[in-house]
Amino acid sequence: MIIKVMLSYLIFSILIISCHSQNTQDMHFNKLTPEEERIIVYKGTEPPFSGKYVHFNGKGTYLCKRCNAPLYRSEDKFDSHCGWPSFDDEIPGAIKRQLDADGRRIEILCANCDAHLGHVFEGEGFTPKNVRHCVNSISLQFVADTNVQYEKAIFAGGCFWGVEYYLQKAPGVISTRVGYIGGNIPNPTYEQVCSHTTGHAEAVEVTFDPSKTSYEELTKLFFEIHDPTQLNRQGPDVGDQYRSEIFYFDETQMKIAQKLIELLKTKGYNVVTRLTPATVFYPAEDYHQKYYQHKGTTPYCHFYKKKF
Repeated sequence: MIIKVMLSYLIFSILIISCHSQNTQDMHFNKLTPEEERIIVYKGTEPPFSGKYVHFNGKGTYLCKRCNAPLYRSEDKFDSHCGWPSFDDEIPGAIKRQLDADGRRIEILCANCDAHLGHVFEGEGFTPKNVRHCVNSISLQFVADTNVQYEKAIFAGGCFWGVEYYLQKAPGVISTRVGYIGGNIPNPTYEQVCSHTTGHAEAVEVTFDPSKTSYEELTKLFFEIHDPTQLNRQGPDVGDQYRSEIFYFDETQMKIAQKLIELLKTKGYNVVTRLTPATVFYPAEDYHQKYYQHKGTTPYCHFYKKKF
């Protein structure tokens, strides 16, 4: 009996090791040089001003050197004169943060493969976003832009969990992230926004492929997943942060939104949605991102209703 148990345990262990090995192979990590491995795997740091992307200004996307996951966009890169490439924003969901082994700094890693990238700092005042991702060039691989240029849209219509839930599923949407915009203090926290003292609205920033959808189609969907006739509320959520508002990036977006509002008014909807030029969008805390997707539930105050 003991021999059978030991044999079963041995077979089980072999299967586990085999599965783990297969999963590692499935991730298809790129082969690293010893120096790349020192930094990316063993969390080293390249000498300041030695990396090839420190003063690089190409237009495109920065990928993880280890697994090719997209991490940063060139428009979020800036020169901090610190000796390493600096970014004040990341591609939504691409970066993982954790306390560094030194117990003081915040380490940043590729969310897909845990490759060490560098560290993130806040409160330095380099850009309006007040954030600096300090990244080793050796952890990155740059890919120049193709002919497809993604566009952005920002919508506020009640709790950002529900708005994101519907927008992230729309055809042509590349990514979404929830955050705060329209207020008077930088880098607000959720608690500050809920105190009604910041002027910020809960909003969703949408990155979309204009070859697969249009700003007008996304704006129509926005109006169909919330009630644009409710002032400073959406369902049971009450407060100025839950207002209905579109933050437009240019005159074309503004005119499209105006046209749709007028069309809704002809249909009998007393629309109170504001139209405001887009300012700085501050990403919300990590636990708010893709909230319903991670929780496995559906919105409680947003429902789809065809209006166009």
